[in-house]
Amino acid sequence: MGNTDATRVYDRVLLKISGEALMGDQGYGLHPPTVSRIANEVKSVHDLGVEICMVIGGGNIFRGLQGSAQGMERTTADYMGMLATVMNALAMQSALEALDIHTRVISAITMNEVAEPYIRRRAVRHLEKGRVCIFAAGTGNPYFTTDTAATLRANEMACQAIFKGTKVDGVYDSDPVENPDAARYDRVTYDEVLQKHLNVMDASAIALARDNRLPIIVFSLDEPGGFRGILAGEGTFTIVSDDPG
Repeated sequence: MGNTDATRVYDRVLLKISGEALMGDQGYGLHPPTVSRIANEVKSVHDLGVEICMVIGGGNIFRGLQGSAQGMERTTADYMGMLATVMNALAMQSALEALDIHTRVISAITMNEVAEPYIRRRAVRHLEKGRVCIFAAGTGNPYFTTDTAATLRANEMACQAIFKGTKVDGVYDSDPVENPDAARYDRVTYDEVLQKHLNVMDASAIALARDNRLPIIVFSLDEPGGFRGILAGEGTFTIVSDDPG
């Protein structure tokens, strides 16, 4: 019964994952078995009747900030990073459609041959019809991260939460990989995330979520069944909201 209750709490969500999540154990690029594993996680939640949007970063292929740090003009580097997110979105679309889930890649940069342009009403209609919408190319603007794009699209689509899939099972007061004594938060406020520089999303994304009271749920993408488990009220995760708990 828990699953049906959960689907009423979250009827529409946005899943944000990094490009690095698609690398598997490789140092670069796409690892098809890893893409397929994440697609299966998405399918398990889709099967509950939850409407799902996705935003995927591009850091496994190209990261604009690193490009600009090496002397490349920042705007050009950021556009290259946006194109990397389109490649990741197409890979995820392929993996989801192999599981018989109808999927649309919706790009903020017009490229009609491979993706739909972003039209909010059309995207909402896709969700209502049970299609997974993967929003690619960030916001379409340089200087904005895919974290900010995820928060923007989640608000535009009237999602009830952002699910941020990471390597760790929540938000910690320090890096749990480097510090075995790091403490995990069950709940943390947007302001605490900003004041304590907790590594959840960049400040613009957190502020946009806070201003629109959009909760962010941070969980481990490496935990099989973790995404579905949270919707059933199970598992380990951190909720970022304006409620300190």
